[in-house]
Amino acid sequence: MPMRYGRSLKTSVALPSMTALAVVAGLFATTASADEQDARRIFQEMSDYMAAQTAFSFTYDATLDLVTPEEQTLTLASSGTVSVARPDKMAATRTGGFADVEMVFDGKTMTFVAKSANAYGEIDVPGDIDNLIDTLRDTYKRPLPAADLLMADVNAQLMPLVTDVKDLGSGVVGGIECNHFAFRTDDVDWQIWIAVGDAPHPCRYTISSKTVGGSPQYTMVVSDWKAGADAVGSDFTAVIPDGATKVDANAIADKLPDNFTLTGDAK
Repeated sequence: MPMRYGRSLKTSVALPSMTALAVVAGLFATTASADEQDARRIFQEMSDYMAAQTAFSFTYDATLDLVTPEEQTLTLASSGTVSVARPDKMAATRTGGFADVEMVFDGKTMTFVAKSANAYGEIDVPGDIDNLIDTLRDTYKRPLPAADLLMADVNAQLMPLVTDVKDLGSGVVGGIECNHFAFRTDDVDWQIWIAVGDAPHPCRYTISSKTVGGSPQYTMVVSDWKAGADAVGSDFTAVIPDGATKVDANAIADKLPDNFTLTGDAK
């Protein structure tokens, strides 16, 4: 008598053929490729929009992670404003529990004013905003966080290093609908939320280190975005407080509170 096999999950589920699996894999690959193309296209549109603005301004809230020698992650929070008039004018402020700094660039000189210390410093940097950002980073070792977003060609600054792209769909930042993308490079992972519509500006930008233990992050959230002649109220002239002491510009740096440094140097 032939043996009767009981019904089991294995015998009741029809396995797809290799051809069917190949078709499904192809569909996933096609979808992923289309999503990546959309992400790159929309990022390029944001870059083009930013480059086309002769003037823009915004306010921001930012957080910066520090990793202590004990591998504890601590976060510093600050807020500020940014005003840009292309090609060679910029003003920015940053206020937090550890800093109250104003920076003004007039096309020739970058002036730092440390209000809490009643001190100021100057750096001669003739040229445009791109040159200013490069000089501060490469010569003075003072990179401005998220400064790539202020440069004339954001796409050319960021895309060549990208090794992986993910389209994460929609998100909402400050009540604004955004396209949300994640990008990877060898050194950092970064995400950006880009406003949907005729003004595709960055609404949120997060950078995560892949080379520092604890993967510390810097995040900037943009609000009150304005573009055009009415966006910039500054005349890009630095106001030096009465009695302020002129110091080396490198001396105007964030001095972390003792309870943030703990022991050793934070990363």
